[in-house]
Amino acid sequence: MALVAPLPLKPARNPNDVLAPGVWRVLREDGSLDPAHDPKLGEAEIIALYKAMVRVRMLDDRLVTLQRQGRIGFHIGSLGEEASILGSAFAMRENDWIFPCYREFGAALWRGMPLQRYIDNMFGNANDPAKGRQMPDHYTWRAAKFGSISSPIGTQMPQAVGFAWAAKMKKEDLVALVYFGEGATSSAEFHNGMNFAGVFKTPVIFFCRNNGWAISVPTERQTASATFADKAIAYGMPSIRCDGNDIFAVVAATREAVARAARGEGPTMIEALTYRLSGHSTSDDPKAYRQDNVVEEWRRRDPIARLRTHLEGRGLWNDAKQTEIENEFDAEIRQAVETAEKTPPPALESMFEDVYAELPWHLVEQREQLLRGPRAKGH
Repeated sequence: MALVAPLPLKPARNPNDVLAPGVWRVLREDGSLDPAHDPKLGEAEIIALYKAMVRVRMLDDRLVTLQRQGRIGFHIGSLGEEASILGSAFAMRENDWIFPCYREFGAALWRGMPLQRYIDNMFGNANDPAKGRQMPDHYTWRAAKFGSISSPIGTQMPQAVGFAWAAKMKKEDLVALVYFGEGATSSAEFHNGMNFAGVFKTPVIFFCRNNGWAISVPTERQTASATFADKAIAYGMPSIRCDGNDIFAVVAATREAVARAARGEGPTMIEALTYRLSGHSTSDDPKAYRQDNVVEEWRRRDPIARLRTHLEGRGLWNDAKQTEIENEFDAEIRQAVETAEKTPPPALESMFEDVYAELPWHLVEQREQLLRGPRAKGH
């Protein structure tokens, strides 16, 4: 029997091929909208999304500065990926859940996580939602239906699928969206999550931020598939590729996937073609593995600048409004940082909380011994 050779398709590369056939695009170069996939957002919605993107960008800049000053230990940002994150979060319904990767603090803030609590997490103080037990940018906010972040690659995918499966069995109207980078498609968790979701038709959206790099590994070293969206075929689910720097295309693609899941038709995979303009984190130097000229090409496709062009074309934005919101966000961020730095660290005994409904006797003894024990100087 002759083997069936794969189609001679070009392997996945740097996600600059947003003009490829089948990629959803709405925002044209001149700022106008293509009606084919236009989600028809209202003026107030577009302005709110633009403000949220600017706020997230300013937060990124400030947190990098704080890390360089030694005031926080770490930050992993979303520079250049704001449209992918905020557009998808915007398209989710209030009753839906989000399972983050680690760049999606913008989604948490959009869904209601207070800025102060996010900044508290960056300092690991007593008001940190994670109670100082995690590294910075590992937050959670249950009230916003936003799951907790875990460092191991792909952990969140089977978690999102299991959560959605439980909701399906309970007949709850709920869709789960799970974020991950293209590098996570090489993880066992990606296979486990996709396979289970495909078999049981769970209401899940697999949202792949194809930002070009898995730390220092480029997309072409990650897979031999023509696209990452092609991987959905093997699991029996449809996929959508969209320009991840076009917030209208992201909203349209995510809404389509939500509607499909809510109708009981199962999961969808979205591949958002975007680009990571910064390093993987503040611990990474991207100049060691990529050329500046490639980054400059993507800076010209900055999702914030593109949305501003659209707003200005409709007479909805100008320099005065830009200065006003930048001053507003600057003051807000400064106040949150000042408050976080004045907040004491978590209480020592808090390390015994949140595991048992009633603390076992041996942990009670250990807690008492810890509190009575000696302290290092300055603690």
